[in-house]
Amino acid sequence: MKPTAFTFVVERFDPATDDAPYAQEYSIELTEGTTVLEALLRIQAEQDGSLSLRYACRGAVCGSCAMLVNGEVTLACRTQVNGLWTDMIAVGPLPHLPVLKDLVVDLGPFFEKDLAVEPWLQPSGPVPARERLITPAERAEAEPYTNCIMCASCHGVCPVTERDGEYLGPAALAKHYRFLADPRDGADAARLQLVEGEHGVGGCDTVWRCVRVCPKGVPPTKGILATRARLSPGDK
Repeated sequence: MKPTAFTFVVERFDPATDDAPYAQEYSIELTEGTTVLEALLRIQAEQDGSLSLRYACRGAVCGSCAMLVNGEVTLACRTQVNGLWTDMIAVGPLPHLPVLKDLVVDLGPFFEKDLAVEPWLQPSGPVPARERLITPAERAEAEPYTNCIMCASCHGVCPVTERDGEYLGPAALAKHYRFLADPRDGADAARLQLVEGEHGVGGCDTVWRCVRVCPKGVPPTKGILATRARLSPGDK
């Protein structure tokens, strides 16, 4: 298979030495089927060892390689260069999070918001003799929200996280609804208090970008609207 020449325009930035981000170009020949992540790793290995990026599984399981590719948030490991239909590929860090270096962002604020919604089962009542039961229909309601891989792609496309640093964000609010929808959990009242107001479910613009970008089909906006209905059952 004959390789094709591509130009990667990578946004570089090291807060320790740079005043502002800048673009750096790399020319590389790639065969069909090569992913953006594979291309970046080749650039790092063959042309510029100072280029920083984050990755782990290479199989769209860990969520580590979320970044901007030609203006769209995606997982670099599942995005093939030929599928972009251009030989000029612009790559940048995931938006709305501080850049540590080049394509590596600080996920600390993102994980803090996840912890703020207390994402663990909090059952009430006596401990059952066997297990706490859930019906197939109840499981079907909660299950989509268990598929989150914490890639922060939804965080990167959310217009509210861009303008409001205190907004919990679609990933945390989706995780919150996962437990709110689980009948085995007994902390509904306390959970709802965690996400009230403009920095919680009230702040969502309901533009559904988070749903469109999620690589695992998690629907944060749907969960947010369901939580709003719990908070204001009389509203339509």
